Amino acid sequence: MDVRPALTAGVAVALAAVAALTLLPAGSGGWAWGSPAVELRWYLTGLDSRATAVQLLGNLLLLAPPAAVAVLRWPVLRSPGVLAAVALAAGAAIETLQWVLPLGRVVSPLDALLNATGAVAAGLLVAGAARAVRSVPTARRG
Repeated sequence: MDVRPALTAGVAVALAAVAALTLLPAGSGGWAWGSPAVELRWYLTGLDSRATAVQLLGNLLLLAPPAAVAVLRWPVLRSPGVLAAVALAAGAAIETLQWVLPLGRVVSPLDALLNATGAVAAGLLVAGAARAVRSVPTARRG
């Protein structure tokens, strides 16, 4: 049974959710710059704050679902280097679109890095699980 079409659809649905979360207007137009140093300090000194924790987890988890499904769909993404490059490109693309489009959002290189970090972590976990499942003898799986 070929599951690739279902996995492709899963990636598309996950990316549509990412687009809805990141590319819908959130303010009165334009954009604001998120200084990486200021944001990093905010994260590091505000981990006891619910708002900071939600923002941090949200950025780490944003690209995790599409990355998890994508490594199953396209095995080349199981390579850490390839996965990291694609994840960084995806995070940078989101921030670039938020900068180019009048969405009223904060443009942040740190957000792109956090998005990519979460995507790489999720992708590597799924790749490892896929390897583990493939290494189990067929008789034991079924």
